[in-house]
Amino acid sequence: MDLQGQLAIDGRSLDQLKQAAAKDPQAAVRQAATQFEAMFTQMLLKSMRDAMPKSGLFSSSTEDLATSMLDQQLSQKVGNRPGGLADIIARQLSQRMGASAASGDAIKLAPLSVNQPATTDVGAMGNQQKAAMAAAAAAAAAQLQKEYRGAAGAGQLEQAGFVKKMWSHAEQAQKATGVRAEFVVGQAALESGWGAKEIRHADGRSAHNLFGIKAGSGWTGPVAEVTTTEYVGGVARKQVEKFRSYGSYAEAFTDWSRLMAGKARYGEVLKQGGGQEAISVQGYAQSMQRSGYATDPRYGEKLEQTIQRTIALRRLMV
Repeated sequence: MDLQGQLAIDGRSLDQLKQAAAKDPQAAVRQAATQFEAMFTQMLLKSMRDAMPKSGLFSSSTEDLATSMLDQQLSQKVGNRPGGLADIIARQLSQRMGASAASGDAIKLAPLSVNQPATTDVGAMGNQQKAAMAAAAAAAAAQLQKEYRGAAGAGQLEQAGFVKKMWSHAEQAQKATGVRAEFVVGQAALESGWGAKEIRHADGRSAHNLFGIKAGSGWTGPVAEVTTTEYVGGVARKQVEKFRSYGSYAEAFTDWSRLMAGKARYGEVLKQGGGQEAISVQGYAQSMQRSGYATDPRYGEKLEQTIQRTIALRRLMV
C-alpha cells in the first residue's frame, strides 16, 4: 500500500490504512505518520497563503478551491523525507503501541520526543500482543481519518466522490452530445447538490434524477412529486412539481443526452459545450440559462462556478 502516491482528498486511502493495520502494524504506523506530516505541512502552507495580501482583482472562490487542493497535493509530495517529522511520529507511535500491546491497554499517545528511540520488537511478540498492537494501529488510523476529514473538508471529499462516481456516465453523455464530460457532471452536481439533495420519492427512494428534469405531458414513465423552488418574475416561490424518475443514474444521463440533442433550443448549448475549455465554460453556462433550462436568474453564474470546481477536482484525480 502506497498512500504517498494517492490523492490527498481521497478518503479511501485512510480506510485502506485501517485495514492494513491488522496485517502489518509497523507498515501502517509509517503510513499514518506520513499522513500526519502531510496534514501539518498543509496547515503551514495555508497559514503562509493567508498571510499574503490579495489584490482582489483575480481572487475568487474557484481560485481558493484550486489553491487549497494544490496545497493538499504538495503536502503529500514534500513529506516523508529521512529525518523529517514523519520519522519522529513513527518512532513515537511504535514505542507507545509496543507498550500498549504488552499491557493489553488501549493506545494512549504521549507527547512527541525526538530523543525516544524505536525499541519495539514485533518479532518477539506473541500472537495476543501482535493482535493488540494491530488494534492500536487501527485506532491510530481511525483517529487520523477523523482529523484528516476535518482538515481537508468533508464537503470536498464528497464532491470528489460524486465526480468519480458519475464520470463514466458523463463520458457516455459526451459521446452522445459532444458536451464535455466535466460540464455534464458539473450540471448534475449543481442540480443535485453534489448528490446530497437529489430528487427522492415520498418513501425515500432515489429517483436518480440528477438533472432536475420535469415530467412534462410527453413523459410516460414514473414520476416523483417534490417541493421545489421556481422563479416567477424573478421572485422565488415554493411549489410542488412532478419530476421524471429513473431506474439508475445511467438512465438519467441518457435521458439528459436525449433532451439536449432533441430540442432545438439547446443547439447553442451543445455548440458551447464542445468548445475549448478555457473559453467555453462561461459560454456553456450562459447559453444553458438562455435556453430556459432553469428559472433561476443566477443559474448561469452558479453553473459556471460548479463546472469550474468539477474541473479542478477532476484534474487532481488523473
